[in-house]
Amino acid sequence: MMRQMREATKPIMIVTAAAFVALMVFQWGMDISGRTSGGVGQIGTVNGEAVTYDAYMVAYRSLYEQAQQSQAEPLTSQQNKELEDAAFDEVVNQLLIRQELERRGITVSDDEITEAAQYAPPPEIRPQFTDSLGNFDFQAYQALLAQLPQDQLLLLEAYYRDAVPRGKLLRQVSSGIYLSDAELWQRWRDQTEAVQIEYLSLDPATRYQDADVPVEQSEVEAYYRDHQDEFEMPARATVKAVVLDKTPTAADTAAALERVRRVRQEILDGGDFAAIATRESSDSVSASAGGSLGTFSKGMMVAAFDSAVFAARVGQIGEPVRTSFGWHVFEVQERWATDSVRARHILIPVERTDSSEIHLLTLADSLEEMAISLSLDEAAAALGLSTTMADITSGFPFLPGAGQIGEGADWALEEAAPGEVSPVFESPQAFYALEVVSSEPAGVVPLAEAAPAIESQLRFEKKLEKAKKEGGEIAGRIKGGESPASVATALGLEARPAGPFTRNDFVPGMGRQNAAIGAAFALQPGQVSDAVATPTGVFIIEVVGRIDADSLAWAAQKNEQRQGMMSLLQQQRLQEWIVALRAAAKIVDQRDQVLRPASDTVAIPLY
Repeated sequence: MMRQMREATKPIMIVTAAAFVALMVFQWGMDISGRTSGGVGQIGTVNGEAVTYDAYMVAYRSLYEQAQQSQAEPLTSQQNKELEDAAFDEVVNQLLIRQELERRGITVSDDEITEAAQYAPPPEIRPQFTDSLGNFDFQAYQALLAQLPQDQLLLLEAYYRDAVPRGKLLRQVSSGIYLSDAELWQRWRDQTEAVQIEYLSLDPATRYQDADVPVEQSEVEAYYRDHQDEFEMPARATVKAVVLDKTPTAADTAAALERVRRVRQEILDGGDFAAIATRESSDSVSASAGGSLGTFSKGMMVAAFDSAVFAARVGQIGEPVRTSFGWHVFEVQERWATDSVRARHILIPVERTDSSEIHLLTLADSLEEMAISLSLDEAAAALGLSTTMADITSGFPFLPGAGQIGEGADWALEEAAPGEVSPVFESPQAFYALEVVSSEPAGVVPLAEAAPAIESQLRFEKKLEKAKKEGGEIAGRIKGGESPASVATALGLEARPAGPFTRNDFVPGMGRQNAAIGAAFALQPGQVSDAVATPTGVFIIEVVGRIDADSLAWAAQKNEQRQGMMSLLQQQRLQEWIVALRAAAKIVDQRDQVLRPASDTVAIPLY
C-alpha cells in the first residue's frame, strides 16, 4: 500500500491542490471580499463590501464550463448573459454568507480544523480513496496528509477554516427540521408499492357531440365577468426593426488569426512568452501572471484546448488553437504522467478590429440621423440594410438578433405612437432601431375575442359532467357482475391494461399523481372503483394485481433514507434563507458601468 501511495503521491497532490484551489476560490468564496484580490477592481457591493472582478470571473468560468459541457453547440449570447447574472448572484450569495458568519460570531478552532482534516475529507478527494463497495480508506488518506508539503497543508487548512464555519451555519439555519418514521414510510411506500390494473376511460372531448352540449351566451358572459384575471393581457407593440449585429465579420476573424500568427512567431523568434502574454492576452487573470494557467488535469479545459495541450510536447509552442473564446497560443511547461500539466497561454479573441468597429458605429449613427426625417424602411434602404417585423410585450421584451431589449421595449410600449421611429438603442449583442406599427396598452381581452375560448371550456365542463354520469352507470354494471370487457364492447369502449406502476409513475392514458392513480391504490385485487374524474376524463378501474411495500426492506435502509432527505431539506432551507438575506441586503451591481464599456472580451471563461 505504501509503495503504491509513494508512486501516486505526486499526481494526487496535483489533483488535490487543484481541487482545494477551486473550492476555496469558487465554492467556498475565498477572496471574494477583495481583501487580497488584485484584479481589475470592484464591480459591485453587498452591504458596502466590494464584489471583485476576480471572484466574479472565477464563478463565471465555472458556470460557463458546466453549461458548455451540457450541449454540443456554442452557447448563445442570451445564455452567456444568463451565466453572467448567475455568476454575479453566486458571488453575492457567498459574500452574504460570510457577512452572516461574522454577524453570528461563528468561528473555528485549530483543533476543529485538525479533526476535520483527518476524518472529514473534502468531497472532491473522497473518490480517490473509496473502493468499489463504497468503503473509504482512512489510512491511505491520512498517509497522504502526512506527506503533503507545507504549502499544500496551508491550502487544506484554508479550506477547512472556511468550510467548518459554514457547516455550523448550515446546522443553525436548518435546525428544527424533523422527519418522522411515518413520513419516511410514506415516501418509501410511494416509491415501491405498485398495482396492476385494467381500466375503462371516457374522453369527454370525443365521446359527445358539440351539438348535444349547448352553451348559452349568458353563460359565456357570466364566466367572463367572474374571471377577469384570466383575460388580462400585457402591453404589446408590433414594430419594424433594423438590427446591426455586433458579431465579428469574416474580415475580423481573419485579422485575429493574422495577429495570432504574429504573436506566435514573435515567441518563436526568441520573444519572452510572459512579457508578450502580459501585453497581448485578453485573458486578464492569466495575463497578469505571464499567461500562466497553473497546473491542471485532463478534462478541466474546453475540449479543443485540452486536446491540443495534452498532445503537445513540453516546451513546445503549440499551433494556434481556436475555441469559442478565440485563438490560443500555448506552451506546456511541465507534465506529470499523462493526465496533469502545467501550461501557459495567450488568448487573442476574435473581435471587431478598430476599423470594423468604426464602420459599425458610423452605420449606427447614420441610421439614427436618417431616421429623424425618414421612415425606418427608407432609412434602411438608403444604407443597404433590411427591416424585420417583431411583436414585443412588457412580459417578453425580446428582439431576434438583439436579445433582451428593455430600453427599446420601454420606448415602444410607453412613449411612442404608431409611425414613430426610435433613436438607435444598444444591447449586448447589437445596435437596433424600431418603428412602431401598432400598439395596445395593458388591459383585458374583449369579450368578443375571449368568447370562443370560454365557450369551448364551458362545453368541455358540461361534457365532463355527462362522462361522470355515464361512468357511474358503467361502474354500477361492473360491480353488479358484468365483466369490464363485455361492458366495454357493448358501449364501444376499450378495456386497457396498465402497470405495474407506483404512485409516482406516469401511466400512459391516465397521467400522473391524479385522482385516478390515487383510486387505484385504494383498491385491493378484484375490486372495482366508482367513476373517477380527472381534469381530462373519467375512469373506471379494476385492480388485478398488487405489490405491497416491503416494511423489512424499508427498515433496513431507513437511516440512509433519512440522511438523504434531511440533506435535501437542509439545502432547501438554506436556499430560502439566502433568498431572505438577499431581500434584506443592499446589493449594488456596477457591471454595466465597469465592464460593458470595455468589450465583451473582459470575460474569458477558459476553465
